[in-house]
Order: sequence, then C-alpha cells, then structure tokens
Amino acid sequence: MHGFPQGAQSYREVARILAARGARVIVPDQRGYSAGARPIGVEHYTQATLAADVVAIMDAMGLDKVHLVGHDWGSNIAWVAAASYPERFSALTAVSIPHPSAFGEAYKIDSDQKKRSEYFKLFWQEGKAEQVLLEDDAKWLRDVLADIGPERAGHYIERLQQPGALTAALNYYRAMSSANVATPSVIVPTTLVWSDNDTAVGPVGPQLCAKYVDADYKLITLNGISHWIPELAPQDLADAIAERF
Repeated sequence: MHGFPQGAQSYREVARILAARGARVIVPDQRGYSAGARPIGVEHYTQATLAADVVAIMDAMGLDKVHLVGHDWGSNIAWVAAASYPERFSALTAVSIPHPSAFGEAYKIDSDQKKRSEYFKLFWQEGKAEQVLLEDDAKWLRDVLADIGPERAGHYIERLQQPGALTAALNYYRAMSSANVATPSVIVPTTLVWSDNDTAVGPVGPQLCAKYVDADYKLITLNGISHWIPELAPQDLADAIAERF
C-alpha cells in the first residue's frame, strides 16, 4: 500500500526484488489515485473505509491471508487493517509511519513531531491546499519529491493533476478526526522500517510503537535515507519484508 503523493509505482524495485525471490507481489493504486476508484466526498476516505479496501481487494483476488506492507498513508492504512482484521494477515511491514496511537502520542508530547506535522493544517484547507500544491507547475510537490528524481516525481504529479485526483488524495488527511475510534494494538508479527533522515516523522513515534504491538516486533532504522524508503532503499526494504516470510 503506497503513500502520498505516490502510487503503485513506488514499489517497482521492491516488487522486482521480492518476485525474484519467488514471492507473489500485489501493488494496487489506492482509492482516489485511480480515475475508476475516486468517489467524491471526504466521508469516503476514512481510515476504516481504506482498511476495508485492503480486505476487499484480497477477497476479489481469492486471497485468504497475505503479508501486508504499507508506506506513509499506506502504512497508516496497513496498521488499521492489521488491527481490525488480524486473521487475514500473516505479518505486517509498516514503513515510515508507526502505529496510529504511537504517532498520536508523539504528536501530543513531542514538540518536534508537532512541528514536522505542520503541513497537515494546509492539507485540511479545501481548495487552498490544491492551489498551493499545484501552482507554479506543482513546485511544492516537486520540491517534496526532489529526492526520488524528476522522472518518478513527474509521474506522480502528472497523475495528481488529473481532475479530482489531488482532492481525493488530500481527503485522506481531511477525514482525520479525533472522533475516530482508536486503533487497537496489532497482534500479528510486525516490522517497522523507519529512516533517520525523514523530515515528516521524528524518532519519538517509532520509539513508542512497540507499546502497540502484542506480537513479535522489530524496529529497523535506515541511516541517511529520507522519507521515500520504497524508492530510495528498495533492497533494504525488500530484505526487511522477506525476513517475515
């Protein structure tokens, strides 16, 4: 499961490595990122709905159980899915984003994390966020994605410039609410892969994450890598995933 503002292509190299090891790898474009699955309205992008999409995809493909992997928003969704439907997952590899309760706790107690998450306030502003992110040939997005190179960044940005696409992607943030039901602890074997050069997620959330996993748990820290782990450290991520096979 991919994150914002990416798409399925973010796992291209990870999938190639895992497939070479004999794994079947399924990487969908998530709700809102495909013109054929882009409902209008914030209410269609709640965490519970997005987690249910994971199971619906599995059901459609006849899969009883999978090893679930998610990065960024895909990680958040993966945590909620694994906590809500533990019988459907053999393991979880979360990338960059810790358990939602760990992230929420870090946001409350850590001024550094609160500062890193300031961009949420922009994303919550309907219309204003779309304008800022897409103006000047999407300079904001290009700057954020600079680490992954212009070709990949251009692919993601071109898709988000399609009618309604960026609003749908931002609806993930706009559906965030303190009224959401707290995510239970995860009871499947779990690995969190975090990178110490991540500007969006500081160390406190990952450090708190173990509190919310009631199963075998491992934290892997990648040194010198920015937030975009699937693109920038595909071998390291594939190795972490494969450890749970």
